[in-house]
Order: sequence, then C-alpha cells, then structure tokens
Amino acid sequence: MFNKDRWKEILEVLSSNVFRTLATSFGVGWGIFILIILLAAGKGLENGIRADFGDIATNTMFMWSRNTTIPYKGLPKGRRFSFKLEDVQAINDNVPNLRFISPRNQLGGFGGANNVVRGLKTGAFNVYGDYPQIIRQEPMTITSGRFLNQNDIEDKRKIAVIGDGVKNELYKLGEVVLGTYVKIQGVNFMVVGTYQKKSDGGGEEGQKEIFVPFTAFSQAFNMGNDVGWMAITAKDGSSISNLKEKIVGVVKEKRKIHPDDKRAVGYFDLYEQFNRVESLFGALRWVAYFVGVLVLLSGIIGVSNIMLIVIKERTKEIGIRRALGEGPWSIKKQILMESIFLTIISGMVGIIFGSTFIYGVNAVLDSVGPVDMFVNPSVSLGVVVSALVILIFSGLLAGFIPAQSAIKIRPIEALRTE
Repeated sequence: MFNKDRWKEILEVLSSNVFRTLATSFGVGWGIFILIILLAAGKGLENGIRADFGDIATNTMFMWSRNTTIPYKGLPKGRRFSFKLEDVQAINDNVPNLRFISPRNQLGGFGGANNVVRGLKTGAFNVYGDYPQIIRQEPMTITSGRFLNQNDIEDKRKIAVIGDGVKNELYKLGEVVLGTYVKIQGVNFMVVGTYQKKSDGGGEEGQKEIFVPFTAFSQAFNMGNDVGWMAITAKDGSSISNLKEKIVGVVKEKRKIHPDDKRAVGYFDLYEQFNRVESLFGALRWVAYFVGVLVLLSGIIGVSNIMLIVIKERTKEIGIRRALGEGPWSIKKQILMESIFLTIISGMVGIIFGSTFIYGVNAVLDSVGPVDMFVNPSVSLGVVVSALVILIFSGLLAGFIPAQSAIKIRPIEALRTE
C-alpha cells in the first residue's frame, strides 16, 4: 500500500488533468461541507433550546387548581378550590418514586403593581413562599449569604433571598445588602442572601424574584394551609409523565373532585415537553445526515464517472501492464487507491472549510453577544471520525465499478486500441 512508485503514479494520474480533478473533488468536498454545516446548525439550535431550559430539573411537573366543571358529592360545578398542605403529604404517602414535592405560594408579579419597598425605592417583583428544596428543582447561584433552610421553615423566620435584579433596583452600587430589610406588602423581611440565575433562564424576570420561607409567607399574608401550586420532581429512573395521573387522582380524592373532571386540576409536564424537544432534535439530526449524504452521493457519482473516463483513456496502458504479467488484483487495487485518495483529500478539504466556517460563526456570536435559541454551533470529534469513515467507504464505492471495468479489459484488445 505504501509503495513509492505506486503513489507516484497515483499523483501523476490525478495531476494529468488538474481542472478535471478539481471539478471532481469539489462535489465530494461540498457534500462533506454541507453535512458539517447542517449538523453544526442543528447543534447550535439544540444548545439554544437547552439553555432556555437552563438547569431546571426537567423530570418535573407543575400543578395548580382551577374551577371544577362537574358537580360531585353534593358540591356544585364551577367551585373554586385550593390545594392544602395535607395534599402534599397525601401525594408523598400514595405516590412512589417522587424526589421532591414543593408547595408554593406567590404574590405580585413582574410588571404589576409595586409590592416591595425599601426606603424611598419601590418595585414590582414576584415573591414566592417556598421550601428549601426548590433550589434543587430550579437551580440558581447564591452570590452572597445563603438560601432558605429547614430552620427557617420551622421557626417561620421572616427572611428573604433576593435576585440580583431586585438588588440593582432597591440598592445602590456597592451598598451592603445582607442584614438589611425589605418591606413586602407592609411586612418586613430581612435579606439573608442574593442569587443569580442564568441570563437565559427566566430572562430579566428570573433575576427579579424574592424567596421567603413558605411558613412565614403563609403567616404574614394570611394564607393558612393554602397552597397556590406545586412543583413535583420524580426520582432518577422514573418518569413524572407516568406518575402524573396518580398524583392528580390523589388530589382529586382529597379535594372531592369528580374523577372525570379533566379541567379542575391544571398541570404542565415539563418532562413531556423536554422529550418532545429531544425527539425534534433527533429528527433534525437525521434530516441533516440525509441531506448531507445525498449531496455527498452526487459527488461520489461524479468521482465514479470520472474514474470510468480515466480507465477508458488508460486502456492501452492497462493492456500493456496485463501483457507484462501484472495481475488483475494489482490493477484493481491501483484504481481503488486512486479513488480513495481523491475522495479523502476532497473530503478533508471540506472538513477544514466547514470547521473554519463554524469557527467564524462562533467568533461573530461571541462578538455580538448571545442570540436567542442559537448557541455555540459545533460538531463533535465523533462526527469528524464518522465523516472520515464515510469518505473511505465512499472512495471504495466510487472506485469499485471503474476497477471492475479495468480488470475486464483483455490485454490483446487493449493493445489494439488506438
């Protein structure tokens, strides 16, 4: 395979008609280039969508109460009800494989009426009454101080963890935050921590939230045992999608809701939505491979056709070599090596140009800042290795028919060819 004379002959054949060789190479190089660009674009879109999900626990559902639509056990339809803390315990007792059940309450809202005051400054922020495990379901980075803990829950401590967006609006630059007080709807809460979420995880609103202990929230704002909504996460190895019907069934039984009432309990299955997105990404990857391979196939057909023309031009040469005793396999190997060499070199050029293009796109994205739903387009090393394997196989495929044609040439007929 590494015979010096053989490789010299291969180079001479390919350089004998440079324009034809370049035109043939373009088809293969373009096919690999398109394949890499399509896969990189799909990866960029996938990274962007994943960034929107952030670090949130995706095996999670959110559940809230709505009006009933079917009368049940003497209770009328259209009844408005609230979840209770006892519902949380009932779910925990009756539904296995749940990792977290977080009852939540909420006040205010981004863009609504001002509900938080500090000195002369006011702001409208989402205020959540939560349990400590919410940070495991909706991860955030604590930038100073601490988050809620179990002692805060048990002692009903009026403490608060505020987002960086809240801090920027209510405090001056460099001003001490920890140990100060903010007034939430007339009730003072001491700030014990600050947090930051990813810029694409909730956007501006995600940075303008305040977390206080669930029990202190209920006491301060007269919520009693009411629960506004729940965030429920299944254990690893279990799907929340498979558990949600049982969870909803437990709540319906506790709140005396007709089992067939589909609207009384609202929920959002994040795991189901995440899997749909994953399926979409899988489909996009297959489309990219399909289109790229089709383009590459057109290049391979071009290589094969050119090799057939080359064989036709070298008929006399092949006849002389056969007459001098060279075996069919030696000639076949020569043709296959020429085809593989041309295909691999063309493909490597396509890989280099594709990689350079991707590098340029990433450089532009870095300079202009984050782009919604499109982050860090790239291809893995595995894709490059796969492309090389495809190239080798393509070279064999492109050279097989010409090689077969070459060994069928009879020496006596070849020598007669003018």
